[in-house]
Amino acid sequence: MVSKSTKSKLISRGELLHRLGRSAAVGCTLLFFSLSIGVVGYHLIGGLPWIDAFLDACMILSGMGPVSTLHTDAAKFFAGCYAVYCGVMLLAITGVILAPVIHRSLHKFHMELNSGDK
Repeated sequence: MVSKSTKSKLISRGELLHRLGRSAAVGCTLLFFSLSIGVVGYHLIGGLPWIDAFLDACMILSGMGPVSTLHTDAAKFFAGCYAVYCGVMLLAITGVILAPVIHRSLHKFHMELNSGDK
């Protein structure tokens, strides 16, 4: 039995752009939320000034690494946990943003395979 998804057509470019925009908005929201966690954590736990906290959070979230030296055990523990969290979020945000493109590509590939069977 052929499923409905194999018989449906690809969505229009306009709908794809709409889905990409929505995915980008969700990705940016997750990015802002993650950056906020880092900035507040580095400021309150690490004792860094706001601008240095922002810099460290941005560098960790982008995968570049820390900039400032942390002196307390609590700050180092936060930095380690935040680094692990950022590694996961970097992959998750990339997946969220690219999901419509990957879905369209897989759908198109699946349609081409089914049209070759006939």
